[in-house]
Amino acid sequence: MRRDDNGVGGVDPRLLKAAVEAAGEAILITTAEIEEPGPSIVYANPAFTRLTGYEEREVTGRSPRLLQGPGTDRATLDHARASLRAGEAFQGEALNYRKDGSTYRVEWLITPIRDADGRITHWVSAQRDVTERRAFEDRQALMVRELHHRVKNTLATVQAVLNATMRSSVTMAEFGRAFSGRIISLARTHALITEDEAQVASFAGLLRAELNPYSEGGRIALEGPNLKLPSELAVPISMALHELTTNAVRHGALAHPDGRVAVTWDVEEGPDGSCLAWVWNEHDGPPPTLPTREGFGTRLLNKILTAQTSAKVDIAFDTDGLRVRIKVPLRNR
Repeated sequence: MRRDDNGVGGVDPRLLKAAVEAAGEAILITTAEIEEPGPSIVYANPAFTRLTGYEEREVTGRSPRLLQGPGTDRATLDHARASLRAGEAFQGEALNYRKDGSTYRVEWLITPIRDADGRITHWVSAQRDVTERRAFEDRQALMVRELHHRVKNTLATVQAVLNATMRSSVTMAEFGRAFSGRIISLARTHALITEDEAQVASFAGLLRAELNPYSEGGRIALEGPNLKLPSELAVPISMALHELTTNAVRHGALAHPDGRVAVTWDVEEGPDGSCLAWVWNEHDGPPPTLPTREGFGTRLLNKILTAQTSAKVDIAFDTDGLRVRIKVPLRNR
């Protein structure tokens, strides 16, 4: 490229300056010194002001180190310094600090400017704010890890459901019906969790997923606050709700045309923290009878739900219908 007194390659210097000042990326030009006190800023474009809050006059003559703080990765800075000492360009990412003390993730590209003899006279630093992109990538990575964890847990849950259903089923027809219903319920719960950006499911949503098919004629009553459950609670609780619903349809209130199911819930505070307290009430169905054998549903309520969620379960076979009281600790709420 030919250089002359009119600028770079014959381009008017005023045009070059206008282009730099119109750029969307922050651009700094510094002197060539590397060692302490380091290079001094000789130019900052308007995008730098928008990014950092510093006016050009506030940073001229100062070191770019003013943008660093306690959260800035020292290893990245050491890597950058080593590249610059070698006269090489450097590209990297670090945490920087604005004038008001807030932080942002910046992607740098620092390149040398050389004179006719090849000596470095200045450094040009193009800086891009990648805070939102990095946050999005971190969220994506977290979701992938959570998905991997959830798939692993789901496969273990399916295996446990399969084994337990086999033990509690008398005939193949009973096994097929019960196992299919449980897998469909499990899949429905995972769909609810996956559809939510925070990867949670509402307790009311889990109830409606199971009970809505039987709500005609006001047979179902749900009352409680809006409560979101993380996947590690939503999955076992939804399985418990499925077993309660299935039992009500086959043997309890929903097996009778006048039967009703009412579920109430609230968040209770105690010495050990918050807990979800919910009551499953069946009314006007056939008189409840004590089970003659421990089926999967009873085992899930008494053992699996307790083991997975540290829940306290109280099952009562009242004259008016089955009544189940459950308290589930809410962790990190």
